[in-house]
Amino acid sequence: MMWELESALRLLVATLVGAAVGLNRDLHGKPTGVRTLGLVGLASALLTLMVIDAGGGHDAISRVVQGVVTGIGFLGAGVILRDPAGQHVHGLTTAAAIWLTAALGMAVGYGLWWTVASAVVLTFAVLLFGGRLEKRLRAALKRETGDED
Repeated sequence: MMWELESALRLLVATLVGAAVGLNRDLHGKPTGVRTLGLVGLASALLTLMVIDAGGGHDAISRVVQGVVTGIGFLGAGVILRDPAGQHVHGLTTAAAIWLTAALGMAVGYGLWWTVASAVVLTFAVLLFGGRLEKRLRAALKRETGDED
């Protein structure tokens, strides 16, 4: 009974973590949101728990991780767009968020609570402050080199 409660908690946490990352993407008007990334987190945790429940060893765990990473790569590729001139690429951060959500879901599935907590804090630090930092660094580097396009 205790394992069933722990499993349910892991599935819930993975879904909530994915939904939180999805909320960030949704608030920025990106093509994935709460539902998509909530489901990515849930599916990743579920696949992880299935291997644990089946008593899978390191080989089985390795195959599941490889399968999730490969499958999520295809999902992420679907949100990456390049403009017709080939000058700008859009959707890379969202694709990375999809990939990261799958990794978080697997980590939750394995019960790596401190790793998940650390990764979630870092995830939101990058998503919330990374864009501003990037703009400031670009502006500072342009001033420093005198490069004004």
